[in-house]
Parts: sequence; structure tokens; C-alpha cells
Amino acid sequence: MSAFEVPLALGMMRLHEARELQPPERLADWIEARLDQGLDWFDHADIYGDGQGEALFGAALRRRPSLASRVRIVTKASIVTPQRDASGHAVKHYDASPAYLGAAIDAALARLGVERLDHFLLHRPDPLMDAEATGRALDDAVAAGKIAAAGVSNFLPEQWRRLQGAMHQRLTVHQLELSLRHSAPCFDALLRDGLTPLAWSPLGGGSVFEDRLGRVLTAEAESHGCSPGALALAWLRRLPGRPTPVVGTLKPERLDALRQAPELSPPAWYALLEAARSHRVA
Repeated sequence: MSAFEVPLALGMMRLHEARELQPPERLADWIEARLDQGLDWFDHADIYGDGQGEALFGAALRRRPSLASRVRIVTKASIVTPQRDASGHAVKHYDASPAYLGAAIDAALARLGVERLDHFLLHRPDPLMDAEATGRALDDAVAAGKIAAAGVSNFLPEQWRRLQGAMHQRLTVHQLELSLRHSAPCFDALLRDGLTPLAWSPLGGGSVFEDRLGRVLTAEAESHGCSPGALALAWLRRLPGRPTPVVGTLKPERLDALRQAPELSPPAWYALLEAARSHRVA
């Protein structure tokens, strides 16, 4: 069972673009409807809309305070966009320094209006990271009650092990690109190291519905009585550790369809893998 214990997490990357959800009352209605469906994990990052996503979400929670104790928040930081680069270089870069991460955590708490972040992830690995200093900063954030747990995103095994070796707290989550179109991470050391997988782009940006894979997905979905998208998520959930897909759609009807993911038999799982890779397993 995944540590998230939900069929999917709700990705907030495009929230700032959804004009119909920008009024706080409307967004509060949307959040409450998702909670009533049992979907209580919301995935944010400081670069989503340059903080607008978190700010809009926080405004909705302030409008309806009863929701704050029901939502569970993942957010990420360490990517500095050119617009936010104060150095004068206007260059996109990564920053995993204690000063940057500490400020990012405080800013996320303020925008979201919550007392603690359930999971705070380093969004991308910083080649210049001082693992000992960053590890201490994450440990300190947990000790201060600002974050419940720390994790990583888009890290390689040796990168997360380097950070973990400098920490007292356990890294709990790895958010990574994982789908039928991007299955290589299925075979890394994620589970051995005790990290719970969150899968971003679980539908491959729509590419899972194309070519032979799309045809096989459609046929299998018909036999399972679900949508092709739900079947693609079921493929992910069949993996050990039951990765939780982070789904970017905000449309209620689409989310409802994606929640209806069946359990796949091993042969059905391998049939989809074969269609995705265009060759049989050895």
C-alpha cells in the first residue's frame, strides 16, 4: 500500500491558469468536492505560476478554514527561474542551500496559510549542493515543525543517498517521471531505500494514448470496463510500492474517470509494457 493511500494525487501545476477556479469560493468548493471523493493530497511547487498556485490555494483555505485540517500538502523548491534570479545573471539554476530552502519553506507556509507542510521535496538535484548543510537544514525544518517530512524529486539513487547519509530524518518520498512511456525508474533502487514513489506525468503528457500503445490501452480498457487513462494509472499502481500518480487535470469528470482504476493481472501488465517498449521482455 502506498504511503499516500489514495488512487491519485492532485497536481496543482496549472491551477493559476484555471480562471474558473480563481475566485476563492469556487476553488474552496472544488477542494471540498475532491476531499469528499477521498482525494486529499495536493501537489504544489514554488515555481507553479511563480507562487500563484500556492497563493490561490491558500486563499481558498482562508475562505473556508474547515478545509485546512483535511488537506495534505506536498510542495517543492530548489528551482530558481530567470525571473527570480536576484544575482543579475537572469539564469535558471538550482539552489539547495540552507538559506534558500529555509526561505522557500517559510514562503510556502505563508502562501498556503497552513502551519506545516506534510512533505517538502527538493525539486531538482543541485550539483553544487553541500549535502551536510542541506541535510541539517531539512532536519532542522522537521524539528521546528515546519515540515512533517522531507523528500526529493528527480534524483538519481546516488544523489538521494548522498543527502540521506547527511541526515538524521529519513527521506520519505521521491517524485519522479514514471509512466508506460517512461518506465526505466521501475528498475532503480527506490524501494530498497524506503522511498515512497510519486509519479509525475503518469500519462506521458498524453503520449500513452498514441500509436500501438494507445490501441492496446483502448482494447484493454474496454475489457476492464474503464477508461484508457485509468488503465494507464492502474499499470503504475500495480508496481511494488504502488506509486501514486500525480494527475494534472482539474476537471471533475476526468478525475472521476481516472479514479476507476482496476487491478491488473501480471499478463495484462506485461502486455502493456510490451506495447510501450515495442519488444517483449527477454
